[in-house]
Amino acid sequence: MDEMPPDVGLELAPCRSVHTFGMRFALDLIWLDRSGAVVRVDEAVRPRRFRTCLAARSVIEVRGGCAAGFVAAIARTP
Repeated sequence: MDEMPPDVGLELAPCRSVHTFGMRFALDLIWLDRSGAVVRVDEAVRPRRFRTCLAARSVIEVRGGCAAGFVAAIARTP
């Protein structure tokens, strides 16, 4: 796959670290704490990179440049 659809995300839980080795496109990483609140967003993480967020319990991987829409949707969720 050369791109991820802009309206699709993959949540990995439990997860505090991810890598983009083998990816062909950039990802935005949305890190969530145990309650589901956003604790950090890493935008446009290019292939062959490694990211860690010790405050997180899970991460949502989305297409690079699409995190803002997902973060807004998470904020609206009760």
